[in-house]
Amino acid sequence: MMVLAASLEPSRIGDVFMSFLGIVFEGAPYIVVGTLISGFIDAFLPAKFIDRALPRNKVIATLLAGFLGLIFPVCECAIVPVIRRLVQKGLPISCAITYMLAAPIMNPIVAASTVTAFMNDPLTRDSMKLLSWSDLLHPVLLVHDLCAAVPMVVARLSLGYIVAVLAGLVVIFMKPRQLLRDSVVDEMDAAAAAPPERPAGFDTKLVRAMRGTMRDFLDTGMYFAMGVGITAIFSTQINQAVLGQVAGNGWIAIPAIMLLALILSLCSTSDAFIAANLPSFSFAAKLAFLVYGPMMDMKLLFMYSAVFKRRIVLVMLFGLMFVVGLLSGPWATFIQNLATTVKP
Repeated sequence: MMVLAASLEPSRIGDVFMSFLGIVFEGAPYIVVGTLISGFIDAFLPAKFIDRALPRNKVIATLLAGFLGLIFPVCECAIVPVIRRLVQKGLPISCAITYMLAAPIMNPIVAASTVTAFMNDPLTRDSMKLLSWSDLLHPVLLVHDLCAAVPMVVARLSLGYIVAVLAGLVVIFMKPRQLLRDSVVDEMDAAAAAPPERPAGFDTKLVRAMRGTMRDFLDTGMYFAMGVGITAIFSTQINQAVLGQVAGNGWIAIPAIMLLALILSLCSTSDAFIAANLPSFSFAAKLAFLVYGPMMDMKLLFMYSAVFKRRIVLVMLFGLMFVVGLLSGPWATFIQNLATTVKP
C-alpha cells in the first residue's frame, strides 16, 4: 500500500497511475453492467429467440439492427460481452456487428450527453428555440429544425448508423468462423448441438447468470486493462500542445483527431464534452472524433480481440478509420446545409 501511495504522488509515474485509475473508474461500471446483461442473456434468453424475432431478409435485419441501441442502450465498454452472448443465442453476425458499432452512438443517453456538451455553442443555444411539439406533425420541418438546433447530435447519430450498417452489410454473406475466434465459434456450435434443456427454475438461472457474469468480466476486464494502460501513458506523457498545430492543417486534422480518439479511449457518454472543448478543430473533425471513437479505441482494440480474429480486428481498425474519415466531411456539410435551408 505504501508503494502504491508513493506512486500516486505528483510524478511522471504518479500521473500515469492517476490517469489509469480515472479511466478504469469511468469504464469499469459499464463493463459490470455489460457482463451482467450478457450473463442474464445467457441464462434467461431462449436459444434462437432473436433469430426468430428478426426478419428473414438479412439486409432488412441488418438495417433494423442499427436501431437496437435506441431500445437497448449499451456503452462501448459493455457491448463486447453482450454481443458475444447474443451471437451464441442466434443473432446473425451481420446484425451483431451492426449493433456492436451502432449501439454506443445510437442511444438516447449519448444523444442527451451530446446535446448538453454542445449547448454552450451560440448557434445551438439560439436554434433550440426553433423546436416545438408541432414539429412532430411535420416530418420535413422536424428534420430541418433538428439539424438547425442540434446539428452535431443529428450528424453523429446518423453517420454512426450509416457506418455501422455498411460494416454489417460487408460481412452479410460471411460465415462466423471467418470472423470470430475459434473458441467463440466452438461455443456457438456446442450451444446449437446441445439437446434442449429442461426448464430450469429461477434460482438455477440466476446462479448461471452470475457465473457467466464473472467469467465474462474476467475475460473482458483483462483486455480492458491492457488498453487503458496504453491510453494512460499516452495522455500523460505526450505533449498535448501539438493538437493546436495539427487542427489547422486541413489534410491531417481529421485523421489526427481520429487517432486521438483511438488513443484517449473515452466513453461515448462523455466524449462529447472533450470534443466540444476542441475549438481549433472543425465541425467535420469533431464529428469524426465522435463517430470513430465509440466504434474503435485502444481498449476496444483489445476487447474485440477476445471475440474476433486478429486480422478482422485490424481490418476494422483501418477500415472504420477510412470510412469515417471519408464520410465525415461531406456528411457534416450535408447536415449544415439542411440546417441553413429555408423552412418548408
